[in-house]
Amino acid sequence: MAAIFKALNAKIRSNPTVSYICSTHFWGPVSNFGIPVAAVMDTQKSPDLISGGMTGALVIYSATFMRYSLAVQPKNYLLFLCHFVNEGAQLTQGYRYLSYNNWGGKEAAEAAKTQAAKVEDAAKAVVGK
Repeated sequence: MAAIFKALNAKIRSNPTVSYICSTHFWGPVSNFGIPVAAVMDTQKSPDLISGGMTGALVIYSATFMRYSLAVQPKNYLLFLCHFVNEGAQLTQGYRYLSYNNWGGKEAAEAAKTQAAKVEDAAKAVVGK
């Protein structure tokens, strides 16, 4: 049985493309792509749901591993791409967080809700007559 696995491994390692697809240099970033996909999807959600602390931690995490992906030998460009996308999404989330919580976004959203409620009440009054 061990001889079969040894022969199969030799066959896989003889083809550079198949060898790469069967390596951790490929599957590590592929499995890690769930993080940036989720981060990009989160950019469409309400900014009041954003955690500032977690966003800051993920900005540092992605920047660190972008550097790491180019420091290892051989360079792992797929891992770099994964963390590059995540860095962009996290910086976007960080901007949205600061805009909402520190730069008047929360007050503007509350004012818009109040105005919408007034318009709705006026429309109900007109329709009710």
